[in-house]
Order: sequence, then structure tokens, then C-alpha cells
Amino acid sequence: MSICTPSSSSSSSSSESSSSTKAWIVHGVVVGAAVAVALGAHAYLKLTRSAKFRSRVVGIIPARFASSRFQGKPLVQILGKPMIQRTWERAKMATTLDQVVVATDDEKIAECCRGFGADVIVTSESCRNGTERCNEALQKLEKKYDVVVNIQGDEPLIEPEVIDGIVKALQAAPDAVFSTAVTSLKPEDAFDPNRVKCVVDTRGYAVYFSRGLIPYNKSGKVNPHFPYLLHLGIQSYDTKFLKIYPELPPTPLQLEEDLEQLKVLENGYKMKVIKVDHEAHGVDTPEDVEKIEGFMRERNLS
Repeated sequence: MSICTPSSSSSSSSSESSSSTKAWIVHGVVVGAAVAVALGAHAYLKLTRSAKFRSRVVGIIPARFASSRFQGKPLVQILGKPMIQRTWERAKMATTLDQVVVATDDEKIAECCRGFGADVIVTSESCRNGTERCNEALQKLEKKYDVVVNIQGDEPLIEPEVIDGIVKALQAAPDAVFSTAVTSLKPEDAFDPNRVKCVVDTRGYAVYFSRGLIPYNKSGKVNPHFPYLLHLGIQSYDTKFLKIYPELPPTPLQLEEDLEQLKVLENGYKMKVIKVDHEAHGVDTPEDVEKIEGFMRERNLS
């Protein structure tokens, strides 16, 4: 399998793809009413006029070489570019990010990223997940930030609008410490444990995430009329909460599902969810590389 040879070609094709992106939409967000209830109308109006509230935003792409399912995944070539480079190029197009960095514990990944111009933070091997790696990287950055966006390195076609969407959702929901995105789940992915499902309440806050199909009905079959939601994995955090997160002990649901966001919910924190119209193209296994390359060729993306 071919790995990192950083490409120096421009990201014009990424811009072309982004320009045709379907606009993201916020799911279940009634910003004025919901926040006014929490804070009071006067306090809310004062808060939203403040240019300082969660205004400084950094995007961090956690990347590790070791993976039980796909060794060296960040460096795999996708139509001539390392996957980590494609993710970085897409993230750089988001308008809400003041800086984009790669956080890695592997020197091969670090060298590759420096080769195509990315800022790199070297983190320890002891990080148990991407959230902890983002927290360590945040502490090592010279500048201070209010919001950290954890950008999954295995979504090389992530839309900049999705990144901007979750940032704006967190900025508009001061009662939440975390925000993330979902999209419509394809029926063929209903029972794939690598495709994480999500359910939300009527105000757009997360209720639960699972590798199994949720909600589950008595027939045990996919209901073609139910709007199942697929979690895209990208998430943003208030930096004050991110400093607390590593100190929270692992929780039963988190350990059983192997989903770090469940620790947030189990500890009583609120998580805002937006629904976006996005073709999810995560790379979980080597077989996914061929699929995503085929998708890109069909749409003339290079």
C-alpha cells in the first residue's frame, strides 16, 4: 500500500467541490427561544452581541499511525495525495477557523504534514482517543482559543460548511459544551458498526450514540420511513470543558460502545447536534479507499 508522498498541487479541486456543496442546515435549533429560556432574553441579547464569546477557534486534526483496523491510515494515498493532506486542505477552507493544526504522536505523519505546509503538534502516545489528543495539542499551542474543532482525519472530503456549522451551533448554545454533526443514514449502513448512529431531542441536543441501529423497532428491520441519523464524527468543544474531559473517568456506556462522546452525555453535559446534507465518506478500512477514489473519479475530483 502506498503511503506518504506529499502533493504540492493546489487545492483548486477542493474549492470546486466545496462550491457545489449543498448548504448545511441546523437540525432542531431555535436559537432565540431556546437560549432566551436558559439565560433570559436580556442576558442572551447581551451575550450574542459580545464579539468575544467563543470567538477564537482552532481546528485540530488528530492523527495516529497505529490502528487496529488500518495501520498507517492517515498516510494512505487517495488519488495521489495522502489522506491527511486532503483533510487538512478541506479544513483550511472553513471560514470560522483561525488556525488548523495536525496533532500526532508519529514522526512519519509529522514529517509528511510539514512537507505540505501544515502546522504540527507532537503529542504523546498515551492519548486514549482523539479528544485527549486535541486537549494535549491545545495546551502546547502558543495562542489561546475558546473553541476546538476535532476534525476527523479519515474524512478526506469533509465539507468546510460542516465545520463552520458546528462552530456556529456551539457559539449559539451557551448551555452546551460540545457540538457535532449528523446526516441521513443510508439503509445499507444500518447495521454497520463502523457507522455510528445518533438520536436527538426536539431541541437538537444529543440523546444517545450507538454502533447499533437506533431507534430499534420490534420487527428488527430497517424502517424505510424513519429518518435515521448517521454521526459524522466531527465535533467541537468549549476549551474549558476540553480541559476537564481527560480527568473524567471512563463511563460504562462509553466503554461498552467504544464511543468517546458518550462520556460527555453520561456526565450530564449537553451536546448540540446539527443535521447536514453531506455524503459521508469515512475511511475505516483499506477497502474504503477504493470506494472513495471511485466516488471522486465519478465527480471529477482530483
